[in-house]
Amino acid sequence: MEKIRMTTPLVEMDGDEMTRVLWAMIKEKLIEPFVDLKTEYYDLGLLHRNETGDAVTVEAAEATKKYGVAVKCATITPNRQRMEEYPELTEMWKSPNGTIRAILDGTVFRAPILIPAIRPVVRNWKAPITIARHAYGDVYRCVEMKTEGPGEAFLTFRGDDGTEQTLSVQRVEGGAVWQGSHNKDASIRSFARSCFQYAADTRQDLWFSTKDTISKVYDGRFKEIFEEEFENWRARFEELGITYFYTLIDDAVARVIRSPGGFIWACKNYDGDVMSDMVSTAFGSLAMMTSVLVSPDGNYEYEAAHGTVTRHYYRWLKGEETSTNPIATIFAWSGALRKRGEKDGLSDLCAFGDRLEQACLDVLNSGCMTKDLVGLAEPGVEVHAVNSAEFLDRIAARLQELL
Repeated sequence: MEKIRMTTPLVEMDGDEMTRVLWAMIKEKLIEPFVDLKTEYYDLGLLHRNETGDAVTVEAAEATKKYGVAVKCATITPNRQRMEEYPELTEMWKSPNGTIRAILDGTVFRAPILIPAIRPVVRNWKAPITIARHAYGDVYRCVEMKTEGPGEAFLTFRGDDGTEQTLSVQRVEGGAVWQGSHNKDASIRSFARSCFQYAADTRQDLWFSTKDTISKVYDGRFKEIFEEEFENWRARFEELGITYFYTLIDDAVARVIRSPGGFIWACKNYDGDVMSDMVSTAFGSLAMMTSVLVSPDGNYEYEAAHGTVTRHYYRWLKGEETSTNPIATIFAWSGALRKRGEKDGLSDLCAFGDRLEQACLDVLNSGCMTKDLVGLAEPGVEVHAVNSAEFLDRIAARLQELL
C-alpha cells in the first residue's frame, strides 16, 4: 500500500531504558511501514541531556512551540541512586517533563484505556476518570536548600516598583532543609480555562480540589481563580447539563472512590502526578493510560504516563525475554499523529491514528496480552501472555487488516 503522507513534522523526543527500546520497535513495526513519517528528532536520553547540559530538553520544548505537536518517550529523572548508576553525570538534572511543561505551560489530561477483560479494582467505577493536572510550578519549579546549625530563614519578594515584602519562614535550632515553591496567576488561569473547555467539549462534570484550609493563600489563590473563571462558563455548563464543584483534596479522594467515574478531576501539579498513578493503577495498569499536555496557545505534547521500566531494561541487556506493555507509548504516537492530521487537514493520518488504537484494543480483547495485564484479567476470561516483540507483531498484523 502507498504510505500515508505527512506535510509537517512531529517533534519526536526519544527517551531512556526499556521504553527507548520499545520506542524504536513501535516505529519500525507499527508506523514506518504505513506512514511516510516526518519528525524533528531530539534525543532526551539521560546521557545526551548530560552531554548538552540539558540544552536539548529546552530545544525540544521550543520546537514543540514551533510545530505544535510533539510525542515524547519516558525519560529518567536522576536521583542519588541514578548518579551512582550513571557515573558520567555531571549534575542531578531536573525532570525533563518539568522543564518542558514550564516552557509550554498548560494542562496534562490523563485518562485510562479500558478493555472488557479487566475491570477496575474499585468495583463501582463504571466509566473513565480523567485527571487534569496543572503542568506548571509548585514542587517541580521549586528551589531547595540544606543548612547546618541554628538560624532563621526568610521569604522575600522585591517588586520592580521598589516595594518589598518579607516573611519569617522558621527559626531552627539545628540542621534543616528548605523549599521555596511558586505559581503564577496567568498559568493558574490558563489551567482553569483548559479544564472548563475540556469539560464542555467532552460533556463531563468537572471537580477541582486543593487544600485551601491549610494553604490559605497559595491553594486559596487556585480556588479563587477557578471560581472567577467558572462565571464565564456557568451558563454553558447549565446548557450542557454538567456541573463544576470545588472540594478539599482529602474529601475529593473519598468521593472519587465512592463514585461511578465518568468525570474530570482537576488537580494541582503534584496532586495530579500522584492521583493519576492511583487512578490508572486502580483501573488496571500505569501502561494503560493516555497523557497529553495541552498548552494555552494550542500546542500538544503526547507521552506515556509511566517510567522507563528499568527492571525490564536490565533483563533485556542480558538478552533475556521481556513482556513489557507498550500500549501507553503506542497511544502517545497515535494521539500525536491524529492531532498532526487534524492540524494539517490530513484525514488519512487522522484515520491511521484511530486504526492504530483499534488494532491495539482488538489484540487485547482477543486475549493476547503482556504479563502485567494477564494477572488482572477477570476470572473466566481466556488470556495468554506474549513477549513485547510478539505483542507488537500481533498489533501490526491486525493494523494491516484494518488498513
